[in-house]
Amino acid sequence: MTENAVAGGYLQIGEAAERAQLTQRTLRYYEEKGLLHPPTRMDGGFRLYSSEDMERIDRIRQLKDLLGFSLADIKEMLESDDVRLQIRAEWRRDADTAEKAAKMRQSREVTLQQLNLLEQKMAKMAEMRTTLAERLQKYDAWIGEWEKTTPAEAAEAPDTGQTAPSSATAPAT
Repeated sequence: MTENAVAGGYLQIGEAAERAQLTQRTLRYYEEKGLLHPPTRMDGGFRLYSSEDMERIDRIRQLKDLLGFSLADIKEMLESDDVRLQIRAEWRRDADTAEKAAKMRQSREVTLQQLNLLEQKMAKMAEMRTTLAERLQKYDAWIGEWEKTTPAEAAEAPDTGQTAPSSATAPAT
């Protein structure tokens, strides 16, 4: 590919990294791990990123930053997206109903895999949220008890906040 490719909507790695707010090394690493498809290259071997590449980079950042997915989870999500895009590309309106149904079942299966992965993450987050909410309730109960006690009794507070004060038992939550 020539220098005209840069003018034709492609970005060199430095520009792509800057727009994505990532480092060039991160983009290379994503490529190495299979999260990004190998980009188009200029005659000199320089990587060129298309608008589709940039959309994929944005998707990776969304899954990583917003949802906290690991790179392995991101790869699984992206592979499912790739399967659905391939099915869409191969879709024929004139295909018989059995072929259409088979493609829909395949699309449904990869979407179900994505949904299951997301639900697993949400369940772990809900569990963590519950733990933190319970901890806050304990702290609030202890504070309420200590506010009823004398300053000397309040000085006997636990160091970690994980055991009830000696002057008042924290309510079970």
